[in-house]
Amino acid sequence: MQNRNPLPERLKAARKRLGISQKELGIRIGMDPDAASGRMNHYEKGRHMPDFETMARMAKELGVPVAYFFCRSGSAAELVRILESMSEEQRQALLEKLRN
Repeated sequence: MQNRNPLPERLKAARKRLGISQKELGIRIGMDPDAASGRMNHYEKGRHMPDFETMARMAKELGVPVAYFFCRSGSAAELVRILESMSEEQRQALLEKLRN
């Protein structure tokens, strides 16, 4: 199993899916416009890890749950994204089906 941080890849994919630049994302989550592009680039390259509050703001802006950033596989990331969009009742029904 690879021992690689999935955050950079997931962050870049979610940002590109939204169609915004690194700088735009940084500005949207409250970073200084002069530093936004560089900071986001460091996150996407894996040079630095954002703190949890920054990750939570990124997740909200990108429309994904924070857990999405930590899924090793693309299928798991997509499942987390879909599960988060479901109502609690829908998740409970799915759990019941999976248990049986």
